[in-house]
Amino acid sequence: MKRNIEVQNSNNTSRHALPAKVDSYHAEDARYYLVGGGIASLAAAAFLIRDGHVRGCAITILEALDKPGGSLDGSGSAESGYVVRGGRMLESKYLCTYDLFASIPTLDGSESVTQEIFEWNETISTSSRSRLVRNGKREDTPAYGLDEHDLLTLGRLSIEPEVMLGNSRISDHFDASFFETNFWLMWCTTFAFQPWHSAVEFRRYLLRFAHMSSGFNQLHGIMRTVYNQYDSMIRPLRRWLDDHGVVFRPNTQVTDLLFDESGAENRVHGIVCESANQRLEIPVAAADKVIVTLGSMTASSSLGSMDQPAPSNTVDSTGAWRLWKTIAAGRPEFGHPSVFADHIDESKWLSFTVTLRDPTMFQLIRDMTGNVPGEGGLITFADSSWLASIVLPHQPHFIGQPTDVQVLWGYGLRVDQPGDFVGKSMSACTGREILTEILGHLRIEAEASGILEHANCIPCLMPFITSQFLPRSKGDRPDVVPDGWQNLALTGQFCELPDDVVFTVEYSVRSAQNAVYALLGLDLAAPDVYKGQHDPRIVYKAFSTLCGH
Repeated sequence: MKRNIEVQNSNNTSRHALPAKVDSYHAEDARYYLVGGGIASLAAAAFLIRDGHVRGCAITILEALDKPGGSLDGSGSAESGYVVRGGRMLESKYLCTYDLFASIPTLDGSESVTQEIFEWNETISTSSRSRLVRNGKREDTPAYGLDEHDLLTLGRLSIEPEVMLGNSRISDHFDASFFETNFWLMWCTTFAFQPWHSAVEFRRYLLRFAHMSSGFNQLHGIMRTVYNQYDSMIRPLRRWLDDHGVVFRPNTQVTDLLFDESGAENRVHGIVCESANQRLEIPVAAADKVIVTLGSMTASSSLGSMDQPAPSNTVDSTGAWRLWKTIAAGRPEFGHPSVFADHIDESKWLSFTVTLRDPTMFQLIRDMTGNVPGEGGLITFADSSWLASIVLPHQPHFIGQPTDVQVLWGYGLRVDQPGDFVGKSMSACTGREILTEILGHLRIEAEASGILEHANCIPCLMPFITSQFLPRSKGDRPDVVPDGWQNLALTGQFCELPDDVVFTVEYSVRSAQNAVYALLGLDLAAPDVYKGQHDPRIVYKAFSTLCGH
């Protein structure tokens, strides 16, 4: 692993050298406006500084919330309860992500974030001994359970061009029995797919992660950060941007862009914002650039409590979806946001974060699974009506977390189904009821009341969390630099990047890297997407694994 990091750093050094014609790439007084404060915008700011040699003070990040990070979040305290809405998994082929973070020091300044991640995962590598749990008993290396028809269909999807799949759903290609196999149980809970999601995106995942197939039922190859991703990735990146003078404007919601479409090439000439209940209009000069993060998978998230369910909320307080719909009206080159934003029943699920002041639950799960926290990864309750899963990360999961406090995270994919132990839909449950359901599937009965007494389970309902997986057609996701536009780029989970897969940190970082290089006209390119499916050894190993050989 260390040798790989050194190679990456060596490559980064050569790519970071500023091209000779730098003066032609951007005007000295040009300004750069980044709409949204998630990882895509933070990465774009870093690439502007590192590779474009833009002064940090020329970059402004406009964010509707009060802090950066977007979906890579982590908040709370031992007293109020910690919250992580989700945790993106990493793996070794996230080349753009590691390229970026090779330049970002850790909070203590001892090494780069990339080095820390690789070294950490050498110390604690993921190897699940209980990927599935049934009837309170772990299943070590579960069989995939695929029949010949399933294998032929998987093979066909792997080679069939995307244009042939169109906007079809996964369920259009498989018999109902496929969705009862262990393969699907592990697949859908690892990546959060539903049967009605895009067959094209499913195909991309099959190819993108072909190199991980052989250890899929034990989560081999999954990499994690030392702490939650806000503490381990966003905080160091934000500090680096602050040190370079980047201007961060929180509580500033962008509601519209003003366009000049009269010339040979269209351009943005103004940004309309709302801040402190006042309308602001930021002029965009001829040399300025605008990078917009489209949509938001965590928009309209709502939190419950131990004794209150998470309220149903479809109002996007960040304005991310409304902005995309506004600027895309009459401009098909900006994509079709309604494809992703208007199907909440097909994109919602619920997560929960449990803060524990009693080690009993962690000890019982450790004894049952055979994994210490941080080693096992996702544990899915295969017979759960909610299709619920939990993960016990290495402790502490938050910087400053007390030593006598433990934090675990979980989620369910079938939030409208009644639970097996509480008899209510997951979306209608309080934190206490959700934790009661999980303890039931763990067959923890004698100790349940004591665990509940010292626990704080906070549910989080996210209506758009898998909106990027919804069936789509060509053109529904716009190009990073839309055709005919001079000073505008679009980033995040809802732009189009051939070959790579959404619902990953890598996708957002890759979109940012492409946006910066294109807008500045740099003679640089983001690292190619790793394509293990072109390696016969990987293909053979993946096929043998799925066949059960």
